[in-house]
Amino acid sequence: MTRSNPASSLNEYLAKTPYLSVLAPAELNALVRDCMHLMFSPDEVIFLEGDSSRGLWIIEDGNVKITKLGVEGNEYILHLLGPGDTFNDIAALAGGPTPANALAMGLVSVWLLPGEVMDRALDRYPAIARAALAMMGARIRALGHQIEDLTLYPVMVRLARFLLTQAENPSLSGPGVTRAAIAAHLATTPETISRALAKLQDTGTIRFDRHNIIIVNVELLKSVAVL
Repeated sequence: MTRSNPASSLNEYLAKTPYLSVLAPAELNALVRDCMHLMFSPDEVIFLEGDSSRGLWIIEDGNVKITKLGVEGNEYILHLLGPGDTFNDIAALAGGPTPANALAMGLVSVWLLPGEVMDRALDRYPAIARAALAMMGARIRALGHQIEDLTLYPVMVRLARFLLTQAENPSLSGPGVTRAAIAAHLATTPETISRALAKLQDTGTIRFDRHNIIIVNVELLKSVAVL
């Protein structure tokens, strides 16, 4: 891990964070002054489940995976995150240890808003707490949909939905978002993902450009996603 000086662009990242967007520019500037800018190398651990929470993390560049380990040590990726995304929100807002592992998927540039700064902001600006409750509700609903996908739908459907979401969210692409990472996110194996991708390619739904997956026929992919 290395450190560098904060940049003015942090204001834009904080302003796009749902529960911090309620603050006025001067109030955001006060938070920026207390943020730290950090760099992580590929595969470097940012924090582990159960660590003391250092605060709220905001990704400036690169990809981060949020993971849990199964009883046999197998990795399950809860979230694939990219520029502009935040993580460790719950622990930063409510206190307690970190709820999962966070690892850099490539070279990653992040901001850290220390927990004590977040605590002062919550005390001073009640609107943050109200907006945070709405954010938590949305994330709980998203988690419910994610569990539903994993338990009710076959791999091909889950993969099609992932690819459609990937097309809309740049956070789900980039260095480190490999077939193994997709498999860990969809609770299957890299071999199964490879076979499913090959079938989609054979039907003209997708094509490969080196390591990138290009959606050729969106409507056909959507029809797979709703099976």
